[in-house]
Amino acid sequence: MTRYIVENGAIRDDLLTREQLKDWVDGLDPLTGDRRGRDLESPVADLILDATINAPKSFSIAAMLDPDIAVAYQDLQDRLRDRIIKLWQSELNARRGKGGAVRENLARIEVVELCHERSRSLDPHKHRHLWLNVKVQGQDGKWSNIDTRVALRFQNVINAEGDLASRTDPAWIQALAAKGLTLNEDGEITQLQHLVRPLSKRSAQIEANKAARTAWWKEQHPGEEPSHDVLGQIDHWAWAVGRPNKPGDLDEGGWAALIREELFAADPTLSMQRSPAPLTSVAVQDLDLELLAAKAVVDADVRSTASGGRFSTMDVRAGALRAVAATGVVADRDELAGIAQEVVARSQTVTLISEPDAPNHVKHLMAVSTATLKATVAQKIEAFSAPGQVLDIEEVAAIARAIEPERTLDKGQLGGAAAISGTSGNVVISGPAGTGKTTMLKIAGAALRRRGQRMIIVAPTKKASAVAGRETMSSSSSLHQLLYDYGWRWATVASGATAWRRLLVGEVDPDTGTSYRGPRIRINPGDRIVVDEAGMLDLEAASALLDVAYANRAGVALVGDQRQALPVGHSGAMALFWRRSPDRVELTATHRFDDQAWAQLALRLRDPHGPDEIREVANQLIRTEHVVLADSDMSAREAMVEGWLDAAQCRQTIALVTSTHAEAQEISEAIQRRRLESGAIRPGRALYGQFGQSIFVGDVVQTRRNDSTADVQNRQNWIVKAIGNDNVILAASTDTTDLRKVSLAYAEEHIHLAYATTVYGVQGETTDRALVGPGVDAAGLYVGLTRGKHHNAAVLVASTADSAKSQLVEMMQRSALEETMAKSRAAAQAELKRTARTPAAQIVKAPDPQPSSVGVR
Repeated sequence: MTRYIVENGAIRDDLLTREQLKDWVDGLDPLTGDRRGRDLESPVADLILDATINAPKSFSIAAMLDPDIAVAYQDLQDRLRDRIIKLWQSELNARRGKGGAVRENLARIEVVELCHERSRSLDPHKHRHLWLNVKVQGQDGKWSNIDTRVALRFQNVINAEGDLASRTDPAWIQALAAKGLTLNEDGEITQLQHLVRPLSKRSAQIEANKAARTAWWKEQHPGEEPSHDVLGQIDHWAWAVGRPNKPGDLDEGGWAALIREELFAADPTLSMQRSPAPLTSVAVQDLDLELLAAKAVVDADVRSTASGGRFSTMDVRAGALRAVAATGVVADRDELAGIAQEVVARSQTVTLISEPDAPNHVKHLMAVSTATLKATVAQKIEAFSAPGQVLDIEEVAAIARAIEPERTLDKGQLGGAAAISGTSGNVVISGPAGTGKTTMLKIAGAALRRRGQRMIIVAPTKKASAVAGRETMSSSSSLHQLLYDYGWRWATVASGATAWRRLLVGEVDPDTGTSYRGPRIRINPGDRIVVDEAGMLDLEAASALLDVAYANRAGVALVGDQRQALPVGHSGAMALFWRRSPDRVELTATHRFDDQAWAQLALRLRDPHGPDEIREVANQLIRTEHVVLADSDMSAREAMVEGWLDAAQCRQTIALVTSTHAEAQEISEAIQRRRLESGAIRPGRALYGQFGQSIFVGDVVQTRRNDSTADVQNRQNWIVKAIGNDNVILAASTDTTDLRKVSLAYAEEHIHLAYATTVYGVQGETTDRALVGPGVDAAGLYVGLTRGKHHNAAVLVASTADSAKSQLVEMMQRSALEETMAKSRAAAQAELKRTARTPAAQIVKAPDPQPSSVGVR
């Protein structure tokens, strides 16, 4: 392995043996064996930080087709690697002193590079991993640990540097142009982008071939497992099958040759020589710096939803680099560095703290639009929250007995139904999973109808609103569908921001080109608009909803849980409604779980009071066997796969919850392979879903876009029943007689495997069991562990119970909601206090340019 040593801006390299690499990762000098700094005693301590030099797959295809492009691409990655590791050395820091309060600038870092030719799915995908050792040498000559928080936040800048290099590097752009190749607006090679999907499809087909061949081998050898050599033979066969006159053996050179054949088969014109493409570039002096500054802030703002709308100078810098990359300019990196600095300096933001020397990674800035939106929504809610009358509890109880004679509503459910069917403008019902919110809404709807008024259920997703409307016998729609009907339109403007405006009756609708005739969904005075799953309500939609409710003199009720998944946009709407609501109800009694001891533990998991209770809840989860230990990521993934297969064998439903969509797809594809091997599904005709993923009859899938024609919703789960030439038949996962027909074109763009999913895909679901994978956040842990009626467990990569406890404690940490500007300022100040600071005597370089400050209160 090649080790790169960056010392005071200079790079040198050497080679490490396998044993030296192990020592290096372990925090030792690989040549002398000396310990660098203190030993890392925690079993979950970071040893290295892994960054990937990545690029669009069309770059790798170009490199496979042309050796000159391959050399140019390698040179591009070399230049980018050198820039990244120099930036790490100059801009990251170690932490020293009591509590890590002192920032120590770095004199030396060490990085190991790993180069790959393929992706996991065996597509051509040239990429590199840079392993940054956490042991770094300060300018005082001492070894200590890198400040991980700064390094992780700086990764946003590193990613942006990669985008800038791939789209603006003069040598790379000239190498492409010499071969008649150009980049499009997405940064892909225009002439080769169409080949990415066929390669992905072929790789998916190979995986299906491997699964089918493995199943056939096991049938021929009952009771045996294939050896390493047999698995190798199966791999080779899977590559060759379907290709005439191909040998069963396949080596590295054979893999490359087969890929090239696939490419030429997909596009025979590749063999034709292209004329050089003209070198076109936007002139640096023609760049609109004000627009680029606005784009930089929008980029940072979009990425700030998890931190209450706050972002850092680093985030603005990353946004500036991405904005410059997308302009079409081609220039030397040093020249573009000055442009990016000017863009940052012109960026208009709100500064949340008064200290002038805040470190660049501290999230102390906010977009002017977000600060204004927070203040506006708070003012609207305060004006809207006039108290009213609550319906008599006895009347509500009588209605409940008539509608649900076999159920007894608890005090919270009756109080919630009474508030919703009353006359207060702002009602909020909050409660954990399984507290019977749907039953409560059903009773409230009946009570409103008795008074001649209606309950209109909306939700941030079409899926949630459809379920709630069906189960409560009330009219329903997605929230955005209601807002659209009432004239609200949203569109992306030049800066990349989403701008909302409301059409007047008679105004030309930009979406249809016809005159807007007003709403078709009727809302009468006294009606109640109920927002279900209201924890996912974002501020922009909340602002529009308040305007609609106020104009129609309707009441609003928010029903949900802020401890579950937050909105995709800026959060805090439900918290603002709760603060001002004259009628708010907290549901506490759970009805979902068979085990009442688990029901109580789940409530503590949702909202533990302080560090001591967090540790006690973690202990309880482990003691009561709600934690599965795995010794590696692979073992954890296998535990999730086995959990699904075991539940299927027992004819039970199960939710598998992962931290990322990529992890969900890896687990889903592993389950699919096991089902192919066992014969539960057969590799007959396949459709190719998102990213070329192979999908067979019997697979569990998820639709990812609302389609009113086919009557399918985003994040709705289905089982594939049939695959035709033009259409796919889907059956609802909870009712196989409920069928839908979608076009093959829709399936290829908007369907993927869904044996596992993220928290957003599983929220609102109820299953028999649930398994939560490693690395989820507090909301993911809580939501995942409350899906199963009979059993719930978390899978952790941990060798001991103590290690598992440490991970659970970390996972249960929540950031406080920042629904007001005052809370955002307090959060920024608290973050500043936790950060390491450079003593004034050690500050030797000028600070990075800061975004312009705007005084918004």
